Amino acid sequence: MTRPAIPAAPLRTAADGYRKGEETRARILDVALTAFGNSGFASVTTRQIAKEAGVNLPALTYYFGNKRGLYLACAHAIVARYREGMGAVAEVSYAALGDPLTPDAARTLLKRLFAALARFLLAAPEAQNPSLFVQREIASPGPAFEILYAELWRPGIELATNLIIRTANRRLTETEAQVRAILMISSLTGFLSGLPVIARTAGKADYTALVIAALDGQIDALARSD
Repeated sequence: MTRPAIPAAPLRTAADGYRKGEETRARILDVALTAFGNSGFASVTTRQIAKEAGVNLPALTYYFGNKRGLYLACAHAIVARYREGMGAVAEVSYAALGDPLTPDAARTLLKRLFAALARFLLAAPEAQNPSLFVQREIASPGPAFEILYAELWRPGIELATNLIIRTANRRLTETEAQVRAILMISSLTGFLSGLPVIARTAGKADYTALVIAALDGQIDALARSD
Protein backbone atom coordinates (compact mmCIF):
# COMPACT_ATOMS: atom_id res chain seq x y z
CA MET A 1 0.00 0.00 0.00
CA THR A 2 1.41 3.36 -1.00
CA ARG A 3 1.83 5.81 1.83
CA PRO A 4 0.17 9.18 1.06
CA ALA A 5 2.59 11.96 0.33
CA ILE A 6 3.10 14.49 3.09
CA PRO A 7 2.58 18.02 1.79
CA ALA A 8 5.75 20.03 1.89
CA ALA A 9 5.76 23.03 4.20
CA PRO A 10 5.45 26.24 2.20
CA LEU A 11 8.74 27.97 1.77
CA ARG A 12 9.08 31.44 3.22
CA THR A 13 9.96 33.77 0.39
CA ALA A 14 11.92 37.00 0.47
CA ALA A 15 8.66 38.83 -0.28
CA ASP A 16 7.08 37.33 2.85
CA GLY A 17 9.98 38.53 4.97
CA TYR A 18 9.85 41.99 3.42
CA ARG A 19 6.10 42.27 3.99
CA LYS A 20 6.43 41.19 7.62
CA GLY A 21 9.25 43.68 8.09
CA GLU A 22 7.18 46.50 6.65
CA GLU A 23 4.24 45.56 8.87
CA THR A 24 6.49 45.60 11.93
CA ARG A 25 7.97 48.95 10.97
CA ALA A 26 4.51 50.45 10.36
CA ARG A 27 3.26 49.13 13.72
CA ILE A 28 6.19 50.72 15.55
CA LEU A 29 5.54 54.02 13.75
CA ASP A 30 1.83 54.02 14.68
CA VAL A 31 2.65 53.39 18.34
CA ALA A 32 5.36 56.06 18.28
CA LEU A 33 3.05 58.65 16.71
CA THR A 34 0.55 58.10 19.50
CA ALA A 35 3.17 58.17 22.23
CA PHE A 36 5.04 61.21 20.96
CA GLY A 37 1.81 63.02 20.15
CA ASN A 38 0.40 62.45 23.63
CA SER A 39 3.55 62.94 25.70
CA GLY A 40 6.25 64.63 23.61
CA PHE A 41 9.76 63.61 22.61
CA ALA A 42 11.44 63.91 26.00
CA SER A 43 8.85 61.94 27.99
CA VAL A 44 8.76 58.83 25.78
CA THR A 45 11.27 55.98 25.83
CA THR A 46 12.10 53.54 23.06
CA ARG A 47 11.61 50.70 25.55
CA GLN A 48 8.03 51.88 26.15
CA ILE A 49 7.32 52.09 22.41
CA ALA A 50 8.84 48.67 21.73
CA LYS A 51 6.72 47.09 24.46
CA GLU A 52 3.49 48.68 23.19
CA ALA A 53 4.32 47.68 19.60
CA GLY A 54 4.96 44.07 20.64
CA VAL A 55 8.59 44.00 19.53
CA ASN A 56 11.90 43.78 21.33
CA LEU A 57 14.19 46.78 21.66
CA PRO A 58 16.78 45.49 19.14
CA ALA A 59 14.02 45.33 16.50
CA LEU A 60 13.19 49.00 17.04
CA THR A 61 16.90 49.84 16.88
CA TYR A 62 17.23 47.84 13.67
CA TYR A 63 14.53 49.84 11.90
CA PHE A 64 15.13 53.32 13.33
CA GLY A 65 18.51 53.43 15.05
CA ASN A 66 17.52 55.38 18.16
CA LYS A 67 14.75 57.55 19.56
CA ARG A 68 15.70 60.56 17.45
CA GLY A 69 15.70 58.40 14.32
CA LEU A 70 12.24 57.10 15.22
CA TYR A 71 10.98 60.62 15.90
CA LEU A 72 12.25 61.85 12.53
CA ALA A 73 10.70 58.81 10.84
CA CYS A 74 7.37 59.83 12.39
CA ALA A 75 7.72 63.28 10.80
CA HIS A 76 8.45 61.77 7.38
CA ALA A 77 5.46 59.42 7.79
CA ILE A 78 3.20 62.39 8.51
CA VAL A 79 4.43 64.18 5.39
CA ALA A 80 3.81 61.02 3.34
CA ARG A 81 0.24 60.73 4.68
CA TYR A 82 -0.52 64.34 3.79
CA ARG A 83 0.90 63.89 0.31
CA GLU A 84 -1.17 60.77 -0.21
CA GLY A 85 -4.35 62.46 0.98
CA MET A 86 -3.80 65.91 -0.51
CA GLY A 87 -1.36 65.41 -3.38
CA ALA A 88 -3.83 65.22 -6.26
CA VAL A 89 -5.73 68.37 -5.25
CA ALA A 90 -2.52 70.27 -4.59
CA GLU A 91 -1.04 69.29 -7.96
CA VAL A 92 -4.09 70.64 -9.80
CA SER A 93 -3.73 73.95 -7.96
CA TYR A 94 0.01 74.18 -8.61
CA ALA A 95 -0.56 73.55 -12.31
CA ALA A 96 -3.30 76.19 -12.49
CA LEU A 97 -1.08 78.82 -10.87
CA GLY A 98 1.27 78.54 -13.81
CA ASP A 99 -1.35 80.12 -16.08
CA PRO A 100 -3.44 83.32 -15.88
CA LEU A 101 -6.10 82.63 -13.25
CA THR A 102 -9.29 84.62 -12.72
CA PRO A 103 -10.41 85.40 -9.16
CA ASP A 104 -13.41 83.09 -9.56
CA ALA A 105 -11.23 80.22 -10.76
CA ALA A 106 -8.79 80.81 -7.90
CA ARG A 107 -11.66 80.84 -5.41
CA THR A 108 -12.90 77.49 -6.73
CA LEU A 109 -9.45 75.96 -6.37
CA LEU A 110 -9.02 77.41 -2.89
CA LYS A 111 -12.34 75.93 -1.78
CA ARG A 112 -11.37 72.53 -3.19
CA LEU A 113 -8.01 72.67 -1.43
CA PHE A 114 -9.46 73.43 2.00
CA ALA A 115 -12.36 71.03 1.54
CA ALA A 116 -9.85 68.26 0.79
CA LEU A 117 -7.81 69.22 3.86
CA ALA A 118 -10.93 69.23 6.04
CA ARG A 119 -11.98 65.79 4.80
CA PHE A 120 -8.47 64.45 5.26
CA LEU A 121 -8.18 65.68 8.84
CA LEU A 122 -11.72 65.12 10.07
CA ALA A 123 -12.74 61.97 8.24
CA ALA A 124 -9.60 59.88 8.90
CA PRO A 125 -9.77 58.04 12.25
CA GLU A 126 -5.96 58.06 12.49
CA ALA A 127 -5.66 61.81 11.90
CA GLN A 128 -5.65 62.73 15.59
CA ASN A 129 -2.25 61.25 16.44
CA PRO A 130 -0.33 62.97 13.61
CA SER A 131 -2.11 66.23 14.43
CA LEU A 132 -1.05 66.05 18.07
CA PHE A 133 2.51 65.36 16.96
CA VAL A 134 2.42 68.34 14.60
CA GLN A 135 0.90 70.65 17.21
CA ARG A 136 3.66 69.76 19.68
CA GLU A 137 6.31 70.63 17.10
CA ILE A 138 4.62 73.98 16.45
CA ALA A 139 4.27 74.83 20.14
CA SER A 140 7.74 73.62 21.10
CA PRO A 141 10.00 73.01 18.08
CA GLY A 142 11.95 69.79 18.38
CA PRO A 143 13.99 67.45 16.18
CA ALA A 144 11.27 67.17 13.53
CA PHE A 145 10.47 70.86 13.11
CA GLU A 146 12.65 71.47 10.04
CA ILE A 147 11.28 68.39 8.25
CA LEU A 148 7.68 69.43 8.82
CA TYR A 149 8.41 73.05 7.92
CA ALA A 150 10.29 72.34 4.70
CA GLU A 151 8.12 69.49 3.40
CA LEU A 152 4.66 70.27 4.78
CA TRP A 153 4.02 73.70 6.28
CA ARG A 154 5.92 75.97 3.90
CA PRO A 155 4.62 74.36 0.66
CA GLY A 156 1.06 74.31 2.01
CA ILE A 157 1.16 77.90 3.20
CA GLU A 158 2.73 79.09 -0.06
CA LEU A 159 0.07 77.35 -2.15
CA ALA A 160 -2.81 78.70 -0.07
CA THR A 161 -1.23 82.18 -0.03
CA ASN A 162 -0.97 82.33 -3.83
CA LEU A 163 -4.57 81.21 -4.25
CA ILE A 164 -5.76 83.75 -1.66
CA ILE A 165 -3.93 86.58 -3.44
CA ARG A 166 -5.61 85.69 -6.72
CA THR A 167 -9.00 85.08 -5.11
CA ALA A 168 -8.80 88.60 -3.63
CA ASN A 169 -7.82 89.93 -7.08
CA ARG A 170 -4.42 90.99 -5.66
CA ARG A 171 -5.96 93.40 -3.14
CA LEU A 172 -3.97 91.72 -0.37
CA THR A 173 -0.23 91.89 0.12
CA GLU A 174 1.69 88.65 0.34
CA THR A 175 2.04 89.01 4.11
CA GLU A 176 -1.67 89.69 4.54
CA ALA A 177 -2.48 86.62 2.45
CA GLN A 178 0.00 84.49 4.43
CA VAL A 179 -1.69 85.46 7.69
CA ARG A 180 -5.08 84.45 6.31
CA ALA A 181 -3.67 81.16 5.00
CA ILE A 182 -2.14 80.29 8.37
CA LEU A 183 -5.34 81.24 10.21
CA MET A 184 -7.44 79.01 7.96
CA ILE A 185 -5.06 76.06 8.23
CA SER A 186 -4.64 76.37 11.99
CA SER A 187 -8.40 76.68 12.47
CA LEU A 188 -8.74 73.17 11.04
CA THR A 189 -6.11 71.61 13.28
CA GLY A 190 -7.53 73.49 16.24
CA PHE A 191 -11.02 72.23 15.47
CA LEU A 192 -9.70 68.68 15.29
CA SER A 193 -8.08 68.89 18.71
CA GLY A 194 -11.28 70.33 20.19
CA LEU A 195 -13.63 67.92 18.43
CA PRO A 196 -14.29 65.70 21.48
CA VAL A 197 -15.49 68.74 23.45
CA ILE A 198 -17.51 70.07 20.53
CA ALA A 199 -19.15 66.69 19.93
CA ARG A 200 -20.06 66.34 23.61
CA THR A 201 -21.49 69.86 23.71
CA ALA A 202 -23.32 69.95 20.40
CA GLY A 203 -24.05 66.25 19.90
CA LYS A 204 -23.82 64.29 16.70
CA ALA A 205 -23.52 66.24 13.46
CA ASP A 206 -21.79 66.14 10.12
CA TYR A 207 -18.93 68.30 11.34
CA THR A 208 -16.91 67.86 8.17
CA ALA A 209 -19.69 69.39 6.06
CA LEU A 210 -20.20 72.19 8.58
CA VAL A 211 -16.49 73.02 8.65
CA ILE A 212 -16.28 73.04 4.84
CA ALA A 213 -19.30 75.37 4.67
CA ALA A 214 -17.67 77.73 7.18
CA LEU A 215 -14.40 77.74 5.21
CA ASP A 216 -16.32 78.39 1.99
CA GLY A 217 -17.83 81.45 3.66
CA GLN A 218 -14.40 82.77 4.61
CA ILE A 219 -13.14 82.21 1.06
CA ASP A 220 -16.19 83.92 -0.46
CA ALA A 221 -15.50 86.91 1.80
CA LEU A 222 -12.01 87.19 0.35
CA ALA A 223 -13.48 87.71 -3.10
CA ARG A 224 -15.68 90.63 -2.06
CA SER A 225 -14.34 94.07 -2.75
CA ASP A 226 -13.69 96.41 0.14
